[in-house]
Amino acid sequence: MLGLELTPEHPVSELVELGTQAEREGYDSCFVSCHYNNRDPFAVLARLAAETDEIRLGPGVANPYEMHPVTLAAKVATVAEASDGRGLLGIGPGDPSTLRNLGLEDQRGLRSVLEAFKVAQDLWDGKRVTHDGTFEATDAGLNFDVPGEIPVYVGGEGPHMCRMAGKHADGLLFNGSHPDDLAWAREQVDIGREDRPDSRGEFTLAAYASVSISADETAAREAARPPVAFITAGAAPPVLDRHGLDADLANDISEHISAGEFSEAFGLVTPEMIDAFSMAGTPDDVADQMAAVLDHADGIVVGSPVGPDLEEAISLAARAFTESQA
Repeated sequence: MLGLELTPEHPVSELVELGTQAEREGYDSCFVSCHYNNRDPFAVLARLAAETDEIRLGPGVANPYEMHPVTLAAKVATVAEASDGRGLLGIGPGDPSTLRNLGLEDQRGLRSVLEAFKVAQDLWDGKRVTHDGTFEATDAGLNFDVPGEIPVYVGGEGPHMCRMAGKHADGLLFNGSHPDDLAWAREQVDIGREDRPDSRGEFTLAAYASVSISADETAAREAARPPVAFITAGAAPPVLDRHGLDADLANDISEHISAGEFSEAFGLVTPEMIDAFSMAGTPDDVADQMAAVLDHADGIVVGSPVGPDLEEAISLAARAFTESQA
């Protein structure tokens, strides 16, 4: 898998141009990120469905709290229909720093993610659903047929979420960019796959990596600061410990993000955080980092910021991915 994350912090027309470029460059999937303070990902996906021919499209990573899971399932099914069967779903527990602004942080959990995509799969299969769990639905169904199979990728990084994905989902979008993290993720996924029915088919472990690539190494590393700040803010204590990062400093970054003090948050990011939570540097640097991650993962989703120059970086990252497998 070679995927691309598009973040709707940019106008929709620009994102559509970048998505069509990604298809030309050989990316096989495109995830549009989901945060309430950015543009609507489904508006972007609708435009991409009309302007592309082969690349798979879906939200990444949606959560089951900001909208009812049945509504989320219908939106993803609409993307699948509009794209002639190229839909996919990235779903996870959401970013705690932004969900905190909506009073939803305490609702995050594994069970809600699992229930949401299991119900979605039933709806896509044409079933009517009655559900009473982390959410309620009574005799809910879709009034249209859903083309093709919609793969479900769980976004997460905790051990239980990784194992659940290995057992129940089509793949895991592991929020990591470092080979040590992907090696650990593979161990967790393999535990879950021990109980995976053969009928579920193949499984893809993808590094949902923060990538920042440029011929200018300094510019690439500076551009990585914002996404690394968000990743650090949401990192679990064992992840911080694995990389020797200061938990108190990570908490300070999280509090600044929740308060909308982004410059302050980004300024607290250290070089060690950039090394731990991104693939940042020149094309040769990134190709080497990708190769190390692919020793443990089945693919890479090139995530924010991609690089200081988005159009150039999409091309450079695709070439780095090819070189990483040489």
